[in-house]
Amino acid sequence: MKKNSMIKNSSFSLISTKKIIQMNNIWTSYDSKIFVLKGINLSIDRGTNYAIVGQSGSGKSTLLKLMNGMMLSSKGTIKIDYVMPDMNDKKFKKMMHTIGYIPQSLGLIKNITVLENILIGALPRLSKIQSFFKRFPEHEIQEAKRILKLVALSGKENRKVYMLSGGEKRRVAIARALMQKPTILLADEIVSELDHVTAHEIMDLIADAQKRMNLTAIMVHHDLQIALEYADRVAVIKEGKKILEIGVEGETIVDFQTGDMSAEEIMEMYSDDSQK
Repeated sequence: MKKNSMIKNSSFSLISTKKIIQMNNIWTSYDSKIFVLKGINLSIDRGTNYAIVGQSGSGKSTLLKLMNGMMLSSKGTIKIDYVMPDMNDKKFKKMMHTIGYIPQSLGLIKNITVLENILIGALPRLSKIQSFFKRFPEHEIQEAKRILKLVALSGKENRKVYMLSGGEKRRVAIARALMQKPTILLADEIVSELDHVTAHEIMDLIADAQKRMNLTAIMVHHDLQIALEYADRVAVIKEGKKILEIGVEGETIVDFQTGDMSAEEIMEMYSDDSQK
């Protein structure tokens, strides 16, 4: 009774959830006939690095599209910080800029400069006139240059994007997303088709940015080994279903989801990726 009275007399203005993303029994279809996702349950802690792994066509990219409101689920509920992701919803529209999204295609404008691409991330903070004429305040330009240093692209701000290497283009895409000042960073296969060294450089960059900015990073991979190396938890998706959720603690792979797979099958899955 005393505890309840203390709560009533307090001046709470906000409520926060440790679980920044929650998906409950998600089913999704592109044509209302065949389900791409089937009964997915995901719970992602704020400020963590979460990976989604699976083969092409397993539904990984669809999960990211649901998180940023680009798609709506056919069944089930999704909440991003208590808000249902829907681009037609006013509450979600207000928070959309807090979700940085890097698609597989990267979404860069190839014929403009590195700096101009990065400044696109600041557009939600500009007035309508500033946004229309791309008139960026000096403090936004300085912030973009600061982020350029963070992603190790200093000196290349005036280079056109089409002149960059694959790894450099990914750095620009990350910088543009960070320019949004997001709380969530979604990245779809950002290290695919990169050599081993460059892939780890990009992953190190994201891990560093995640810690500096207290981001929740959610990344799609096809490589289970690199996912386990960087993520706190890894969800394995197969044919639209989450078949496994694992992580690494010390020298042990920890199974967070009791399912049909045996310990030997999990280790075999990891070994297969190690030999690629």
